Amino acid sequence: MSKDKYIISFKPKEVTKKLLATLSDRARDILIKRYGLKSADRQTLEAIGSEYKITRERVRQIENFAINAIRKSPEFTGLDYVFTELKSLMEYYGGLVHEAEFLQAMAKDKISQNHIHFLLAISDVFIKLKEDNEFYHRWTTDKETAETVHASIRQLCRNLNHNDLVSEAKLIEDFITRFADILDKFQADNQELVRRWLSLSKELNQNPLGEWGLAKSPNVRMRGIRDYAYLVLRSHGSPMHFTEVAKQIIALFGKQAHPATCHNELIKDDRFVLVGRGLYALTEWGYTKGVVADVLRTIIREAATPLSKEEIISRVLKERHVKENTILVNLQNSDYFRKDEFGRYFLA
Repeated sequence: MSKDKYIISFKPKEVTKKLLATLSDRARDILIKRYGLKSADRQTLEAIGSEYKITRERVRQIENFAINAIRKSPEFTGLDYVFTELKSLMEYYGGLVHEAEFLQAMAKDKISQNHIHFLLAISDVFIKLKEDNEFYHRWTTDKETAETVHASIRQLCRNLNHNDLVSEAKLIEDFITRFADILDKFQADNQELVRRWLSLSKELNQNPLGEWGLAKSPNVRMRGIRDYAYLVLRSHGSPMHFTEVAKQIIALFGKQAHPATCHNELIKDDRFVLVGRGLYALTEWGYTKGVVADVLRTIIREAATPLSKEEIISRVLKERHVKENTILVNLQNSDYFRKDEFGRYFLA
């Protein structure tokens, strides 16, 4: 959303200057400092109180009094067109917007964004929903829509486990289906609108490959070579040599990955299975852990009936990238495997 730009018809700084002119010098100065109307940084109640040698509560009282005075002024009444335009814009963006992204869409520089923020704050048309553990600062013109979006994002987070990844196309498709009744009210492109709503969540995020998952997941917030390697293999879809995995980590993520380090990390992580000489696969693909003898025991045990040499070789080669002779050598171990009168193998 921050990439979008909307050219508003009014000049925010001129509008706020008119409104502030109705106040006393101190009240005006406090609002300027609190909302960052001259400096990009908004000052705290404590900082302003220290400057004026008054309590933070007194600063809050002056701020509230000043805003009420502005709302009662004829200058405020004469600016209905400003708030109508801001309301239309907010509804165009979906009726519930990420504060920082919404302001960036309307103004390039931080001070101009602060002036627009001030205009939102003094009008009762707009409702600010403060940042919490689930969502970033956001604004809405419609509490019912906001509650519906919040509930749907919460449900999505509950449906995802720690390691789940969902393609953006699938996630957006599901949300469009869920929001079918609401989306008809807005002019924006449905896919872009859903992306904006997803950006409100602190619990969801995208990894560098554009897949969505829980923000704390190692598949979204990568912390080391193992996590990057997982994404490389998952994207590739089939076993890879550790040297190729290292190359792809560098190519896709710009992270330094020495092949030997990559090999050492993968062999220690339960998400990966060594399926051949230097070849790794993901455990979630169904590969059996262990050496060839372990794979043989698992295959024969799960078959329930004795298997021929050909059947065993075919099944092992789906699990391991090894030579047929390696399989046959392992089958000769009489401590583990025996043959019946038909030459079929069963567990000792």
